[in-house]
Amino acid sequence: MEPELALQQAEQIDRRRKSGAKLGPLAGLPVAVKDVLCSEGELTTCASKMLENFRSPYDSTVVAKLKLADAVLIGRTNMDEFAMGGTTENSALGVTRNPWNTDCIPGGSSGGAAACVAADLVPLSIGTDTGGSIRQPAAFCGVVGMKPTYGRVSRYGLVAFASSLDQVGPVARTVADAALLLEVIAGHDPSDSTSADVDVPPYSQQITEPIEGLRIGVPREYFGEGLDDEVEAAVREALRTYQSLGATVREVSLPHSRYSIATYYIIAPCEASSNLARYDGVHYGYRTNEKQLLADLETERRELAAQGKEREIAELDSPLVRLYRKTRAEGFGPEVKRRIMLGTYALSSGYYDAYYLKALKVRRLIRRDFDEAFSDVDVILGPVTPTAAYRIGEKVDDPLAMYLGDLFTVSANLAGITAISLPCGLSSSGMPLGVQLQAPPFEESRLLRAAHMFQQATDWHERRPDLAAG
Repeated sequence: MEPELALQQAEQIDRRRKSGAKLGPLAGLPVAVKDVLCSEGELTTCASKMLENFRSPYDSTVVAKLKLADAVLIGRTNMDEFAMGGTTENSALGVTRNPWNTDCIPGGSSGGAAACVAADLVPLSIGTDTGGSIRQPAAFCGVVGMKPTYGRVSRYGLVAFASSLDQVGPVARTVADAALLLEVIAGHDPSDSTSADVDVPPYSQQITEPIEGLRIGVPREYFGEGLDDEVEAAVREALRTYQSLGATVREVSLPHSRYSIATYYIIAPCEASSNLARYDGVHYGYRTNEKQLLADLETERRELAAQGKEREIAELDSPLVRLYRKTRAEGFGPEVKRRIMLGTYALSSGYYDAYYLKALKVRRLIRRDFDEAFSDVDVILGPVTPTAAYRIGEKVDDPLAMYLGDLFTVSANLAGITAISLPCGLSSSGMPLGVQLQAPPFEESRLLRAAHMFQQATDWHERRPDLAAG
């Protein structure tokens, strides 16, 4: 966002307040927006060179709703390029650091959205969650992050990564604040064909309603190899807090959760490959230097002609094909290229049935596991991440290790259910730890009420990083 525009918004709200005009529910509140949601006339870069100069001609529905609610849109937050990553290191704009320890990652891809709330730069921010991209950075930064049910919040004007998985959601200091922000941005939108025509409850009013006899399910598959001891201890302590509040706990099984990472990293790259095909250097976005491209092509032709290599000359790419290739090679970063190649391979002839179609079948089984579990419990409780936030650079060159960090979050996206991350402790090194609650589709009210119960009984959400320590 442009600083002068934020000041203009604030001044207009002040004038209307003085005049006695009715104001929206977010009147005067600064809200930061992840740089993947379009805002009319402003840069929307997705933290990519590919869109470094792109100014959106329209508002996304979420941005339009924030403006109608009289929020002050104070800035755009950094992210992993095109939302592909879990550390906010994969950004053409530079690395975002964790306010709790600036040597550590804030998580991703909504790392900027979580870090700015944790650092008290804004009380509210908007992130997106394709496989945990709100919940994981919220856990790493000690704030609240919520993934609504798929279809609960409009995706119109959201630059797509994986269209069947992407969802917009709130990042806030408290569950109460997240409820208020969700209430503003949720709702049916005719401009989005995947938007659900389901009434939006008054979340901010319902949040204090107690849940008598809350039934919590604990998946046996979530506590095993790969889960850090400190994270497990904090999550189990959160469970004991719920029990002290009268909740009952029972073990549930999500047997297909073991396949969630493999399933996600087939479906998401396939959809990314399709969605990012539009960035070709012709319609909009970054375009390679055409004069240099033509000059290089002519030089190559002359060198081959001097060597008498007529066959090689005939096989040279056309200027248009070379434009596509150089534009995409220069415009996309390594992680985006990796996922495009994975997705293109899985969708290619002879592999579609073996990979993509099979992944869709497993996705259905993952959803069925949740449906069966929720027939016996109200919410499911478990970790958000296997570990606390780690150091910048520690895993950026090890994609598999980074992908495994999504172990506990991707299932909610594959199943289309709602989930929330809450601060629940600190590691021995002083880094935040998170606990995740998951609820059935369109049961955000239940989820928020259960999450609010925890925050009423604990003070982890009140902890702040020592910003003076740097």
